Amino acid sequence: MAKETFTMVETPTATRESKVSIKPYFDARSENMGLENYGLSLFDGIKHQEQLACLEINGISRYLTGLNEFAPEIKKLPKEKREAKVKQIRESVADLEAELASNILDPEDKDFWNKVKLLKPDNNEFWNKIDISVGNDIKFLDMNDPYDRIKMHAIEAGGFSLIAKSYEDAKAKPKPPKFYLDKDAETVSSRTEYKKLRNKALSELQKLFDKNSTKLFYVAKVVDASSTQYKKSTPGDILYENMDTHIHGEGAESNMERAVNQFLDATNCDMETLKIRSIVKDSSFFKYIITKSDGHIYHNKKNVMLGRNVSDVVEFLKNPLNEDILDDLTKQCEKYWRN
Repeated sequence: MAKETFTMVETPTATRESKVSIKPYFDARSENMGLENYGLSLFDGIKHQEQLACLEINGISRYLTGLNEFAPEIKKLPKEKREAKVKQIRESVADLEAELASNILDPEDKDFWNKVKLLKPDNNEFWNKIDISVGNDIKFLDMNDPYDRIKMHAIEAGGFSLIAKSYEDAKAKPKPPKFYLDKDAETVSSRTEYKKLRNKALSELQKLFDKNSTKLFYVAKVVDASSTQYKKSTPGDILYENMDTHIHGEGAESNMERAVNQFLDATNCDMETLKIRSIVKDSSFFKYIITKSDGHIYHNKKNVMLGRNVSDVVEFLKNPLNEDILDDLTKQCEKYWRN
């Protein structure tokens, strides 16, 4: 009896990190007919269908495919980046041609594009059939499906107006998009970046509350837009609660990332700088220092110019030669703080 032989091929399973999908994007702070309150981009059952974008210049059509090395955005890249991008495009096109047209190509062939059959940049008959349909449900793109890979490249090139090319791109757009391309590992990293910063800020807040209430007082004065509400008698729990509110973007600064960075920036200051920044802030409120018509900041009582901006004033007051002005402002502010 002949011995039967066979080869077992293990097909790699897509891991969570390798998944590519299109997800609804919503910003709870951007009004969208109330849908933002439910984490939705569209009403249930509604889907958007969009055809691949095509630009027409001087009668010539150009589809935003992400697979055209002659596109203006590719030509404008610095030489090294351009060469790397062209190499990437040709390798992707070669793979797709092999799968869709049984056309075997060498990406380094000088006549590469003359030998391309299907994915030529000017093959309008092919490109005008590329479209995408998206709704509230996550749409997974199968990277083993050549058409899904084509859609991914197009999204990254801005080929579909509904879909941002990444979570970061969606956040940066003045008008929030409906959807974004989620390459899980990249997007998770982006989403967790803020969480890591926020948790670091909360950890610093706890340390200050437990061990350095004086510094917490000055941090609150520097960070909070309503700095004059804080006096030496303000309970630590109020300082803690207000800073916690600020860190979560629920205070005067609604941008959560900026709010966290403001807090961390303050906690990283030495005590001298923190105290002087607090004094400058409250002195401005109580008109101990004022901005005159020439755009400079002056000590109101002595009419001495302190600088053009807050940073200048802080550096001025740090200078031992200006100790008398610092002492005067300190006495006036501390009199109020102790009240």
